[in-house]
Amino acid sequence: MSKIIIHGGFFSESSTNHETKVAKQNALERIVKSSYEFLKTHSAVETVVFAVSLLEDDALFNAGIGSQIQSDGKIRMSAAIMDGETQKMSGVINIEEVKNPIQVAQVLMSEDDRVLGGSGATNYARQHGFNVFSTEIPQRRAEYEAKLKSLGTGTVGCVALDKNNKLAVATSTGGKGFELVGRISDSATVAGNYANEFCGVSLTGVGEDIVSNATAAKIVTRVTDGFSLDNAFEKTFSELKPYDGFAGAIAIDRQGNICHQDSHPSMVFASYDGVNFEVFD
Repeated sequence: MSKIIIHGGFFSESSTNHETKVAKQNALERIVKSSYEFLKTHSAVETVVFAVSLLEDDALFNAGIGSQIQSDGKIRMSAAIMDGETQKMSGVINIEEVKNPIQVAQVLMSEDDRVLGGSGATNYARQHGFNVFSTEIPQRRAEYEAKLKSLGTGTVGCVALDKNNKLAVATSTGGKGFELVGRISDSATVAGNYANEFCGVSLTGVGEDIVSNATAAKIVTRVTDGFSLDNAFEKTFSELKPYDGFAGAIAIDRQGNICHQDSHPSMVFASYDGVNFEVFD
């Protein structure tokens, strides 16, 4: 019954040549299949952290290594986890100089105060053994120096259903690039990262659009209230249309149904259940 789906933002966020497309397809295949092997002997919560950490460690994606640079020249990242069984969500917002923000979010799961921002998040990471680590890569610095704004649609995420039929979701982002200092994305909110016992959803896209639509929470709530996963996606994405909302989502429900959809081309994703493999084309 174990299943997993991951996303790596939108393909249009970076160069759109064939070489980049193939590199992302290969990276997503490698990560989703190794994460599925991990899922065989670990919980959904442990697995989504494992998968998102691998995505954060790959410079092809805008999270962790390769995160976008903000308007003041600094990198600030956000990440969150949600356990569908316990309904606990934890996250970091605008954390600086850590290699894997999702792992800081994981440590926060045991705290009463589970979502930390800015210097509080960074200080917490230092106190819990996360060393100073620059996630800047030359490509992002060159983009910043040349004032080349991206579409700001880069995020990574994972939804997993484990062998005990438990769901979890994790999402991580390096921001949209050139944003105002202090901007909060959707990734560490219930609009971009939400799960319960019925469904788990991770989003990528323009954070403001996703928050305006409460996208992840709406999909999960509709599935909880009896919508099929496909119908929940259809209804929720239709509500983005009045303002041309830019979003992509991945999801798994407790029956093991997998769904992915984007409002604009093209979200990069991969899914695997031990037999069936799918990757964006």
